[in-house]
Amino acid sequence: MPLIKVQTSVDAPSKGAVEDLLKQLSASLAKHIGKPESYVMTAFQPGTPMTFAGTTDPTCYIEIKSIGTMGGKTKTMSQEFCAQVQAALGVPPDRTYIEFADAQGAMWGWNGRTFG
Repeated sequence: MPLIKVQTSVDAPSKGAVEDLLKQLSASLAKHIGKPESYVMTAFQPGTPMTFAGTTDPTCYIEIKSIGTMGGKTKTMSQEFCAQVQAALGVPPDRTYIEFADAQGAMWGWNGRTFG
């Protein structure tokens, strides 16, 4: 049930560029947490009114959720996802926040049941 959701103040690039970014993020998340990519969901919300450090310069907020612990993997994931977002959207890493959240299986539903 891993999820990576990108919310940004930047307008969406072309549909193909968005799809490429989401596929890249999906594969990277699956690799980092060691779960099948068939369970990974990605989402992209462009053009969201946002500020960071008191300005409306391009910014980004990324949510990453997964059942289990991401523990010591978050530093590497942060570096990689910031680099991918910067390459695709032009948002610098110092204007990107990432929230890593470990979910309990019983608190995540799929296919009419939960994972715990």
